[in-house]
Amino acid sequence: MKLTIFTPTYNRAYTLYKCYESLKRQSEKNFKWLIIDDGSSDGTEKMVEKWKGEKNDFDILYYYQKNQGMHGAHNTAYSLIDTELNVCIDSDDYMTDDAVEKILKFWQTNKDKKICGFAALNAKENGELIGTRFPKDLKTSKSFELYSKHGVRGDKKFIYRTEITKLYPYPLFKGEKYVGLDYKYKKYDLDYELALMNEVVCIVEYLEDGSSKNMLNQYLKNPKGFSFYRKENMKYPNTGLLYKYKECIHYVASSIICKNKSFLKESPLKILTFLALPAGYIFFLYILKNAGEDNKGAFLWKYFI
Repeated sequence: MKLTIFTPTYNRAYTLYKCYESLKRQSEKNFKWLIIDDGSSDGTEKMVEKWKGEKNDFDILYYYQKNQGMHGAHNTAYSLIDTELNVCIDSDDYMTDDAVEKILKFWQTNKDKKICGFAALNAKENGELIGTRFPKDLKTSKSFELYSKHGVRGDKKFIYRTEITKLYPYPLFKGEKYVGLDYKYKKYDLDYELALMNEVVCIVEYLEDGSSKNMLNQYLKNPKGFSFYRKENMKYPNTGLLYKYKECIHYVASSIICKNKSFLKESPLKILTFLALPAGYIFFLYILKNAGEDNKGAFLWKYFI
């Protein structure tokens, strides 16, 4: 077996069935489905146990853990996966009916130790492509350069070689539940490129309770994770001054939130971080003004009391 499809989930029993139904419809059943239940209390475990008892042509594996956030669930998944390839399908998304078949066929003809995996396309439920296709003449690219150099837009689906995804685990910060997932993808970029498959394999839906819809609140609740992520982005090679300056602004704001008095000393770009102090403070005020009232109140209580 070559492919593990893994799904981190937290209280998404109301939508997880869409992924399950799409896996039952796959034209190729040579895969496993690994569900990482990140502390759900909505009956997810009971629902998955029922599915495991049904007659399916693929294995369903279930692992429950105390809530750690998306990056913690990814860490757990990568520690458990034993197939050559893996792909993450979020709990509010699902696969096209021929996705597994397309993935395995593409890998059969493009398998190469010099690449870390390949990227494919996402679409909305109405069939509209999310963002753009990959340029026709472009066969491989680093994930970051897809957007910064080749003009690709929109979320893409990444299918990785498992031996690569076991590298660079996400750090866990006590009391926090967020680190940008593309921290690992940028690490892979240091040594590998991705092959590009101009085929849709995943249907994506952005829900109101998704992390991408609540980014300012995430800033207040996970400043150490954001600070770490911005410092790593500063280290990414061959990026322009404007990109690095923006990362410094975010780093300053996150450092103010987590009251890190040593942030300037810890910055990999000390002069640029110093120059970003005014903009970073303004961004901190913007976050404070526009975050949700509940999170803002909790933050102010912790910050000043």
